[in-house]
Amino acid sequence: MKGEIPAPHAATSGADERAPDQALFVRCPACKERSYRKDLERRLNVCASCGHHFRLTVEQRLLITVDRGSFAETDAGLVATDPLRWVDQRPYPERLAAARSATGHGDALVTGSAAIDGIPVALGVFDFAFMGGSMGTVVGEKLARLVELAIARAQPLVVFSASGGARMQEGTLSLFQMAKAASMLTRLREAGLPYVCVLTDPTTGGVAASLAMLGDVQIAEPHALIGFAGPRVIEQTIHQTLPKDFQGAETVLEHGMIDLVVHRRELRDTLARILRILTRGRAARDARAGAGVS
Repeated sequence: MKGEIPAPHAATSGADERAPDQALFVRCPACKERSYRKDLERRLNVCASCGHHFRLTVEQRLLITVDRGSFAETDAGLVATDPLRWVDQRPYPERLAAARSATGHGDALVTGSAAIDGIPVALGVFDFAFMGGSMGTVVGEKLARLVELAIARAQPLVVFSASGGARMQEGTLSLFQMAKAASMLTRLREAGLPYVCVLTDPTTGGVAASLAMLGDVQIAEPHALIGFAGPRVIEQTIHQTLPKDFQGAETVLEHGMIDLVVHRRELRDTLARILRILTRGRAARDARAGAGVS
């Protein structure tokens, strides 16, 4: 998609990618090279030196993915409570309030309807800036409602994942969302509707182990971290050093866990082509069924 998007800033990037909004240059967390902010924006927040894909906000993702003005958010008012009365360094309600203030979103998944190159879709975008994109009861419920919307409108489902996994502040309730997501996606498949998941950096934990790996087509952005446990946890558990890029998108592709690794500048067009193929197949099946042809 043509155009540019704002470069990463403190409220939207990972801690190692943060830079003040007014800074003229942004340092790449991968190669440490500095990029002029405007140049980085024109490259869709991709480092010119090493190809590192900076994390995007929900708004940035929508800007470069969907047709302009086509996104209509659903369930924006659905917010989490504190069922376990969880307190670690801060009470859970305080963490939620801080995340809502920083991101402008009610929880870690933003859902709605949109169009990608004229193709209507039900769309979900994870916000890693909201408590690490963690999946709690609200994320599970919003995904379930999004699947119901896709079925009701006979539209394909597209989800951009970016998550550290289940939300510990909701305990077992957050783990239930894995089964809930899998169950709803089974309903989508039974309805004959396609599901495309785009795995962005990072996609880990319960999200990787459930909804992110259940797509009909799995796409990842280059070098995205994809896996269940993080590399540091794995190394501490097995007491061995992991191979380089052990959980990088390219390695995951090589081992058959995903279907494509696509550069950000080509992602919108790739999605449109895949959706056309998948929806054309459904239309052909419906036409045969209407004509009484098996």
